[in-house]
Amino acid sequence: MISVKNQFIKEISESARRAFPDECCGLLAGKGDIDDQLTITQLRASTNLTTSSPRVRFEVDPKVHFNFIHELEGTSERVIGHYHSHPNQPARPSKQDLKMAYDPKMLWVIISLDANGIKEVRAYRIIESLANFQEIPLFISTNHQSNK
Repeated sequence: MISVKNQFIKEISESARRAFPDECCGLLAGKGDIDDQLTITQLRASTNLTTSSPRVRFEVDPKVHFNFIHELEGTSERVIGHYHSHPNQPARPSKQDLKMAYDPKMLWVIISLDANGIKEVRAYRIIESLANFQEIPLFISTNHQSNK
């Protein structure tokens, strides 16, 4: 199960609305293990750097990724995955997402939206064979505390 503060979902939602109709993206930091319990403790938004079809693709800025890793050094937190939006599409991994997936320990949080607003938020991981995604339950808490 994945545990996340409602505030983080609000931040991802706002990022998705600002980027619409393009995809937004960013990184997730946290604690725990994807095979058991993961807690998202921080987000880091990124500009979508893709130059090819930003409405259906995303690319996290490597500088944002590097800086986030550096910020987390010396803490019990680490980069545990990323988030991105699916404008006018369901919150399910796309064929393009599957092509980009490489690490079964990384979390994928996908938010779907259209011109009327946010539709749903779901969490996934790539299965060991890298052939498909598996949905992971997402527990959204209003009183979740970050353990920094």
